[in-house]
Amino acid sequence: MAPLRFSANLSWLFPELSGFPARLRAAGSSGFEAAEIGWPYAEPPEALARAAREAGLRVVLINTPPGDREKGENGLGAVPGRQAAFREGLEQAVLYAKALGCSRIHLMAGRVPKGADRTAVRGEMEVVFLENLRHAAEVLAQENLVGLLEPINTRITDPRYFLDTPQQAAAILQKVGRPNLQLQMDLFHWQIMDGNLTGNVREFLPIVGHVQVAQVPGRGEPDSPGELNFSYLFQLLEDEGYTGFVGCEYQPRGEGGLSLAPGKGLWRDTVDRGCLPPHGLRGRAPAPLRRHSRGPELAAFILGDEGPPAGWPVRSCAPATCLWDEKGHAARVQVLQSVPVLLCPCSLGTDEKPRVQRPRDLPTVTAASNAELGFERRCLISMAIVWQ
Repeated sequence: MAPLRFSANLSWLFPELSGFPARLRAAGSSGFEAAEIGWPYAEPPEALARAAREAGLRVVLINTPPGDREKGENGLGAVPGRQAAFREGLEQAVLYAKALGCSRIHLMAGRVPKGADRTAVRGEMEVVFLENLRHAAEVLAQENLVGLLEPINTRITDPRYFLDTPQQAAAILQKVGRPNLQLQMDLFHWQIMDGNLTGNVREFLPIVGHVQVAQVPGRGEPDSPGELNFSYLFQLLEDEGYTGFVGCEYQPRGEGGLSLAPGKGLWRDTVDRGCLPPHGLRGRAPAPLRRHSRGPELAAFILGDEGPPAGWPVRSCAPATCLWDEKGHAARVQVLQSVPVLLCPCSLGTDEKPRVQRPRDLPTVTAASNAELGFERRCLISMAIVWQ
């Protein structure tokens, strides 16, 4: 069972930075391994690709162009009379996806025309959408790309959006019948429209190609106050075998949160396990004594080369074989590189051989030198996962 992987949605995160190249650099510096961009079309694709490479990021999702925003368009896939514009936008999206090495494109359905009755135009809009999706599937297949359908809630976010429930989207996917078209699961929208997230995740996950998250109803970070228990939901996704990326598409509190993690360090909340929050935990230090929910693969804290930030309740001790919390309790350390967990109360100078064991085996442990452990100092400090 693989741990979840998170991507920074740069249309939402780092809003204080202008331009996606700057946001890509910020996401890379904050420890993300992937990014997604709603509409990247204001920037040359080559510039974005270069910025992503320099930041060490994969771009995993973009949207098709929205259409004419001044006229209120928000996608064109199901909009009668806009088929040619949808196909032109699809060509542009494919060009960007190829340049960015991005394998997934959200095929935006669009809105019910102003003044139209949703029920009256539903049939016509579905026919248009099916026609456009069959065309898109053929175009995407030639480039080995995947198209995604995302239901967007019509109760809060976009009252006129055509595609608004997972059931509607799944039915359309079944009618199109193309393996390279999949479902995009945004838990924010799904909770607002239908609830029943456990049942819907289990039912629809086999056709899901991407997941996005935000708290309900405020669309904040997963650890912000709201209806959703992300500790449970992330565990559910892992238990059900989801291996794709989880997009952090939420409104960060305050400015972008670049101050929380040093270098390429990042922190994952051990309880909420919220989206790698440089954003989600702004303004409060991590809690080393918070108990971990399950196993080392969900560990809390990855240090950058500079070690823990000043003022955080974690400090290193020579010879850098363990980390301690502020009360002097030994922290449990797992070194990245598929190494078991070392439990270390740091009895420095002892000749006893270290005991390396799994985290639930707890009791006694002794300190060990880096040489005894067989790892370089940099591994143990700058690449240690710390949890308590």
